Amino acid sequence: MPTVIYRTAACEETALDLKAGTNVMEGAVTHGIDGIVGECGGALMCATCHVYLSEADFARLPARSEVEEEMLDSAAAERRATSRLSCQIKMTDELDGLVVEIPDSQY
Repeated sequence: MPTVIYRTAACEETALDLKAGTNVMEGAVTHGIDGIVGECGGALMCATCHVYLSEADFARLPARSEVEEEMLDSAAAERRATSRLSCQIKMTDELDGLVVEIPDSQY
């Protein structure tokens, strides 16, 4: 199973092994990771699962959809060039070791 590392703004890290096909938001909510809310349940209707990636990890992902781009514009935390909605990141074996940084606030 691929591993994703959740890093808080305080630099605390939690590594979770997620079944391939599970999205990063589902993994966080299921395992009680603070800072990722997933208010819409992954329906791409909110931005409460906003995360930051390194440039290298960002490059490993498919491009953001137009809807994800629009939702990121309404995120509570600053949008960065490597911002993603974690509900749109499905784990694969190729993404093993992915690190997502959780913003200070999702509201």
